[in-house]
Amino acid sequence: MTSICVFLGSSSGNHPAYMMAAGAMGRELAERGLTCVYGGSCTGLMKQLADSALAAGGRVVGVTVQALKDKENFHPGLTQLHVLPTMHERKNLMVQLADGFVALPGGIGTFEEFFEVYTLGQMGFHSKPCGLLNVNGFYTPLELMLDTAAKEGFLKNPLQKSIIRAESPAEMLDLLIEQI
Repeated sequence: MTSICVFLGSSSGNHPAYMMAAGAMGRELAERGLTCVYGGSCTGLMKQLADSALAAGGRVVGVTVQALKDKENFHPGLTQLHVLPTMHERKNLMVQLADGFVALPGGIGTFEEFFEVYTLGQMGFHSKPCGLLNVNGFYTPLELMLDTAAKEGFLKNPLQKSIIRAESPAEMLDLLIEQI
């Protein structure tokens, strides 16, 4: 079964479009028969993603670390929850479980997770597609930064262009599936 790892905020954000996108992504994954892999949290966008996928009959796999599990609430309805000792092992398992990756809006953890898997792909450790879901223009400044890095000679154009960019969950999954 094909799995998509979704990186996104454990907060709801300040615009309703973020919650709507997380819910739409969860439903799209379930309706397409794709397993959702994510951090396992039961708050913010992460909860919305899992709730929507599960309500649509989808399979949702959480991946976390013991330190977070001891102090945070994790979704009680998950198909499966993996608890690992370190963040490194957590991200490694997410890479193993997923056939593709997409980042929705989130904070520094979301950025770090996305760029780690993107970098691993660029270094040849995997050949799985990576995408940014640009909800409400959230990733437009990052896209400009990537363009600047390419223009200034720090990012080769093919690497910069290899990030899938879309504005809706349906479009993102169409593009990801083409590359899996």
